[in-house]
Amino acid sequence: MAQHLDTHKGLHSEHGAVRGEHPGRSTNPVIKVRDLAWLEFEKPDLERAERFARAFGFTTVLRTEHELALRGTDAGSACVIIRRGPRSRFVGPAFAADDAADVKRLAAATGRPTSSLPEAIGGLVVELADPGGMPVRVVAGTRDLAELPAQQPHRFNFGRELVRINNTQRPPREPARIQRLGHVVLQRTRYRRSLDWYLDHLGLIVSDFLYYPGQRERGPTMSFIRGDRGATPTDHHTLALVLGPSDRYVHSAYQVCDLDAVAAGGEYLRENGFQRSWGIGRHIQGSQIFDYWRDPDGFLVEHFSDGDMFDNTLEPGWAPMTASGLAQWGPPVTKDFLGITPTKESLREMRSMMTAIRDDNEFDLTRLRGLLKVTRS
Repeated sequence: MAQHLDTHKGLHSEHGAVRGEHPGRSTNPVIKVRDLAWLEFEKPDLERAERFARAFGFTTVLRTEHELALRGTDAGSACVIIRRGPRSRFVGPAFAADDAADVKRLAAATGRPTSSLPEAIGGLVVELADPGGMPVRVVAGTRDLAELPAQQPHRFNFGRELVRINNTQRPPREPARIQRLGHVVLQRTRYRRSLDWYLDHLGLIVSDFLYYPGQRERGPTMSFIRGDRGATPTDHHTLALVLGPSDRYVHSAYQVCDLDAVAAGGEYLRENGFQRSWGIGRHIQGSQIFDYWRDPDGFLVEHFSDGDMFDNTLEPGWAPMTASGLAQWGPPVTKDFLGITPTKESLREMRSMMTAIRDDNEFDLTRLRGLLKVTRS
């Protein structure tokens, strides 16, 4: 058995766990998924969705009257599927299992049937529902799309290490080319129950826990969760869960090749009239260089590059959740990113706060005070 490392000082978080805290992994998960496969959305205007998607850096795989499939340059499946619907909403994620046997094992353990995916996608699927009622698909045997020509990272002269001579740097202002889907962040009113569900059923493991300042004894309120692929490094987080007053999508993130792709791609988006939410900066948990944008329907999406990659030996880190602690460098976190700019969505979230503290869930009055403290920190 691999030795688990607790190397948080100076690495990726402030502290490790103290005795009795959540271990960040299940002792006997049903299966261990390999990665996120794709995310599914519904939107009433597919034409508008595709215009933004192309400016953001996706390539269209499929376009019909009722469905839009978007991919990155890496080999694999489409990473976003958008179907026409009466309103804009996030439907749910699909996770990739290693093989059909894992899908069948998960189906048997949960009493759910398996079915074949459409011919264009191929493979087997079992559809579950997480504790928030959101559909969660687990798939295997899907058809891989061939790799596309990728945007190449730049070469840099650092100090006296010269690798670029008689050659200029002129990154064009054009869409960053999405390489792949990185992660999705979800808010849950029953955060702890949801966390344990994903660890127990899908074999995911926690990279970092965050807790409200002064409330560590009540347990974490956010977790950054990665796949367990043994000695093979994987993204710092494939899924992140955060406690909040409603069950909702927060954002999804897509990898691009380097900082120039993030920055020049952002300039292209800005010049074409799209709304930056927050960026450019570098996160603490995960270390990604980030840039957040709003699509025309208000959904938050992220370009990122240079994220942390962990194998399964690293133990979870623990740190207080603060607004100022979201980045190592970059502009101050915006009200838009925090969801406190007056919009229809933020007003809906405020109403949810009043409802949630009266309901039977984890978001009580003490947690509400903790969240408000975070937004002011």
